[in-house]
Amino acid sequence: MTDAPPPHDAAQPLSADPPASDAELSSADLQQAFSRVRDEVGKAVVGQDGAVSGLIVTLLAGGHALLEGVPGVAKTLLVRALSHSLSLDTTRVQFTPDLMPGDITGSLVYDSKAGEFEFRSGPVFTNILLADEINRTPPKTQSALLEAMEERQVSVDGVSRQLPVPFLVAATMNPVEYEGTYTLPEAQLDRFLMKLTLDLPARDDEVEVLTRHAAGFSPRDLTAAGVAPVLGSAEILAAQRSVREVGVRPDVLGYMVDLARATRESPSVKIGVSPRGSTALLAASKAWAWLTGLDHITPDHVQAMALPVLRHRLQLRPEAELEGVDADGILRSVLQTVRVPL
Repeated sequence: MTDAPPPHDAAQPLSADPPASDAELSSADLQQAFSRVRDEVGKAVVGQDGAVSGLIVTLLAGGHALLEGVPGVAKTLLVRALSHSLSLDTTRVQFTPDLMPGDITGSLVYDSKAGEFEFRSGPVFTNILLADEINRTPPKTQSALLEAMEERQVSVDGVSRQLPVPFLVAATMNPVEYEGTYTLPEAQLDRFLMKLTLDLPARDDEVEVLTRHAAGFSPRDLTAAGVAPVLGSAEILAAQRSVREVGVRPDVLGYMVDLARATRESPSVKIGVSPRGSTALLAASKAWAWLTGLDHITPDHVQAMALPVLRHRLQLRPEAELEGVDADGILRSVLQTVRVPL
């Protein structure tokens, strides 16, 4: 979703203080507030507008995001700045080869004083879980997140425990380093609503980064950088409810299905987009339409969401990969060939 961030609202920004109740904000007010959120994140992160927009869409759609980029492009800082501007609790877990599933979900610990076992919650019990370098831990530990991502709960010793709401997993991954890494299972990749790619910044953006650091900017102190809370959990949940009410015409639904089916018919693709991918495209398109101030989805919204929502759901044939074919190229070709409803 690096193509285009949502249009900026020219209206006066909201106060930096989080509103007391979602009842005080209309849908238009919430849309304006999320525009302000993007501005606040921009005080800490430069040149990643598309990724910022993608994370906001993911949150509004109730999904999870996989952030891919080389080290040093502000993946971790982006997540921290977003959670700070939304007044959400955030926990960071550094995924390593020796990380165990219980280190994420929590485990039963024997209390000698009480003479019984008690549950000690893990870092997954938060609003935003930053899973740093998720592909550095074995599949057994990676799969510990599957229930949390899909069901919004954790089951330990036969007891299910609900996670806080809202809940979002933001996982980071280095695309160029393969030694000591593990491929994410297809089932887990499919649970991510979006795969956002963070590219190296343009020259002017990189100069701006150095200018800020020369002036004393510290990525460890977001408050000093001027990043202020704009919204809270109640307002986010209200926005998510508004997003679910966004309408869609039958022909636009058919367009989404045609896009998914076209990926399955591509000669370069071994496994194309599943129905779960189609529903993910619908959810993201609703959030994007809502952010742009519309109460219905247009084909433009679908096209804007297609790459970040579908790129990680394609499994290419080995011969296609050897020829340099990638998922983004296939999706662009599909977008050009599938008939767009008027």
